Amino acid sequence: MSEVIDRPLRDDEKPTATRLRIVDCDVHPSLRSTDDLNEFLPKRWQQHLREYGSHLRTPYLFTTPYPRSSPLIARRDAWPPTGGPPGSDLAFMQKQHLDPLDVEFGILQVLDLFIFSQQNLEFGAAIQRAINDWQLAFWSHRDPRLKASILVGQDGVDLAIAEIERCAKIGEYIQINVSPRANEPLGRRRYWPIYERAQALDLPLGIHVGGYGGHAPTGGGWPSYYVEEHQSNAHTIAAQLASLVIEGVPERFPKLKIVFIEGGFGWIPSAVWRMDQHFERFRSEVPHLRRKPSEYVREHFWFTTQPIDEPDEARHLRALIEWVGIDRLLFSSDYPHWDFDDPRFAFKTPLTEAERKKIFSSNARAVYKF
Repeated sequence: MSEVIDRPLRDDEKPTATRLRIVDCDVHPSLRSTDDLNEFLPKRWQQHLREYGSHLRTPYLFTTPYPRSSPLIARRDAWPPTGGPPGSDLAFMQKQHLDPLDVEFGILQVLDLFIFSQQNLEFGAAIQRAINDWQLAFWSHRDPRLKASILVGQDGVDLAIAEIERCAKIGEYIQINVSPRANEPLGRRRYWPIYERAQALDLPLGIHVGGYGGHAPTGGGWPSYYVEEHQSNAHTIAAQLASLVIEGVPERFPKLKIVFIEGGFGWIPSAVWRMDQHFERFRSEVPHLRRKPSEYVREHFWFTTQPIDEPDEARHLRALIEWVGIDRLLFSSDYPHWDFDDPRFAFKTPLTEAERKKIFSSNARAVYKF
């Protein structure tokens, strides 16, 4: 959480983290309007978007459960003075976020148009392709600090592979993004061709929370409240971590790097402890796993830090970070969303200079090869 930033930071306010020049692994750009995509979207799909709009896996449009007090799940100070939604004005983003917090690189995570949840897979692929091109034209080419991801919908595997190959030839994207809420758990074989290409191209697989898989976001059904819905992000990521590990994705693709984004990391120890315990009891069921789940997690998975669980006692957060592994954590702010983590105040526990450097910069630089 942060205070409102409406002025440049004084030198005495700049923390060590910003002097490091941070790598922010979760920055959300937004379309000012869907017209932004017209130059990248074929006429056929422009017409489809105008006349039919999104056809999602859930039966309702505009179901994002953001609170009315935080429209578009955004900070109240993040609405650009030039109009448009938060995250849609590059100059304002530079002034409010990139420059004052000394962001060396920011990784773009696009959520517009429910791009991962389109029921019409061809329309979804057209939107993903347009947004992939829009990321470069509107953001990365105008500010080299901002790095684009290849967004693909994994339920159309052939379409996803074609888009990955197209973007890989351009050579400016730093990861492949899929949704944690697909039709099936992410460990299923139907998705393996995407993982195979990611490994072959040496591009990390980014999995950002959000989207609708057509299933309730919790194992107990549909939640009633936003605060309840927000809890389900961690549950979703934990379920997908188990699916990827137990179905053998790291074993099959030993060089694949997987980054979970905006799911936090407070839940990791108990989830992995349980996987290890059950693996010992039922390992004959999964002979394709040659090692304990925790060993795969510590070698193949990284986790962005936001939202950071904040226990009352700093030593508990310290113990959590040590168990997960300081090498496994990548700083993320989630700008411009309401639960933005300000790098000046994000970790309420002592960290050495070397540890801060790992979390705020060098871990991401190693994963993404900046």
